[in-house]
Amino acid sequence: MHLKLTIAYDGATFGGWQIQANADTIQGRIETALAGIAKEPIRLHGSGRTDAGVHALGQIAHFDSPDHLTMNPFNWGPALNTKLPPEIRIMECQEAPDDFHARFSALSKTYTYHLCLSPILPPVLARRAWHLPRQLNPVDLEEALSCYRGSHDFRAFAANRGNETEDTDYGRKITRADFEQSGNGYLITYTGNGFLYKMVRLLTGAAVQAAQGYLRQDDLYELVHKPDGKKSPLCAPADGLTLKEVEY
Repeated sequence: MHLKLTIAYDGATFGGWQIQANADTIQGRIETALAGIAKEPIRLHGSGRTDAGVHALGQIAHFDSPDHLTMNPFNWGPALNTKLPPEIRIMECQEAPDDFHARFSALSKTYTYHLCLSPILPPVLARRAWHLPRQLNPVDLEEALSCYRGSHDFRAFAANRGNETEDTDYGRKITRADFEQSGNGYLITYTGNGFLYKMVRLLTGAAVQAAQGYLRQDDLYELVHKPDGKKSPLCAPADGLTLKEVEY
């Protein structure tokens, strides 16, 4: 069977989603759990990578169960959860069409970013929010976020992986970039048809700089509309970032 997983995780102590040498990763943990059940290696394909320290409520992945296993899709989740640490949970497992691909079938992704403005960071928010005891101007924050909406060349908000070429496509469409009050701070929400490497953190860093008066709105506008080799002035910490959901 071709199976689709909905996965939630606390990424604070992991080296990100993707398997890599000398790092404890979400994908690595789940593939180990899959192999423990199937008694053979199983490749897991995710909707995208999340960095070290980034969390997820609705990461999506798919895999093909071996022919010799007749386990019901609904039993895969509980079976995997017995082999995973409490920081990683399979929230749902369901059969998917043969042509479903967690990454290439995705239409949009939604991320949230938590900003804590309290003078002292509550312990329950440690590694869950970016602590900014210096107050932000909400009007400037909204103006900054509104600049991101629409289709743009977001190369100024992409960190380099080292494999970029002249043909690298930096075009993305952001359909939602706004914020709401969240107890002791703000919760920023981004929805788009795709995001570049560290793009959400770089968007957030620039918006916060503008809301604190360190970056002129005109300069932020230039980064979005006329990047010309410039880069976002700040990459927000991974702590406050969560992959909320993936739409198909």
